[in-house]
Amino acid sequence: MQVPMLLKPIETTAAAILIGARRTQLPIGRMLILSFLAGAYIAFAAQASNMGAYNLLSMPETFGLGRTVAGLIFGSGLVFVVLTGCELFTGNVLITASLAANEVTAARMLRNWFWVYLGNFLGSVFIAWSLCQSGLWGSSGHLLGAMTLKIALGKISLSFGSALVLGILCNWLVCLAVWLSFSTMSMPAKVMGIFLPIFMFVLSGFEHSIANMYYIPAGIMTAQDPAIAAKAMAIGVSPEGIASLTWGNFVLKNLIPVTLGNMIGGILFIAMAYFYGHGKPSKEILESVKEGIFK
Repeated sequence: MQVPMLLKPIETTAAAILIGARRTQLPIGRMLILSFLAGAYIAFAAQASNMGAYNLLSMPETFGLGRTVAGLIFGSGLVFVVLTGCELFTGNVLITASLAANEVTAARMLRNWFWVYLGNFLGSVFIAWSLCQSGLWGSSGHLLGAMTLKIALGKISLSFGSALVLGILCNWLVCLAVWLSFSTMSMPAKVMGIFLPIFMFVLSGFEHSIANMYYIPAGIMTAQDPAIAAKAMAIGVSPEGIASLTWGNFVLKNLIPVTLGNMIGGILFIAMAYFYGHGKPSKEILESVKEGIFK
């Protein structure tokens, strides 16, 4: 079958179902490697967006411009993940469409989610640790490190409800980006489809659990540097705030509610909305798309 450059909506749903089913068949070792890389790519994008925007983010009058710059840079992370076939937990919640189509079992889906989430965490924290060793956070008289700390503190200072809702809105857009990438065989079109929703989520300040596996550990690590902590206090961070940057607060005050929100956003507003909105693809459509995308 010659696959068209742009799939019809029902064919995109079929592609999502088939791709999700194939993800659940990966051996654990391969899953961990590909998810480690995905976590690293998201962390690279987070650090690059911080480097591009930290001076702008440090001043109220340029904060919106800083968000814009960060949004223009951050989308590269998901582009790398999608185009190289890596495993990202926030995108893999779309496997629920495969479950709804009876192409995978709940056990296989949960197995994928567990190992991919773990691999994403390891990849993200590895990049944070590597940057800690690099001395890069000392840039601009430690202002980069201070803004890294301040961003992390802002994330653990959210209420549970706010973190949950920001996580829902974030992964609605992230999974939209992934879904759009399923709809085309053109690399430029995939990149553009990924870029636009990711730009919107970063500009809006929504919460992404895997990105936060970089942002908050990076903030925890910067807080251990007296020079960075002093610079952070100079730009308005309190000593109590610095002391609150702990692994326990990372998990309880951000990672749990944001992860739950990401799952709700991706499952409810993308996977289930399109599966039921366009209808379950017929066996003929599934076979036709399978022949085209996996040939």
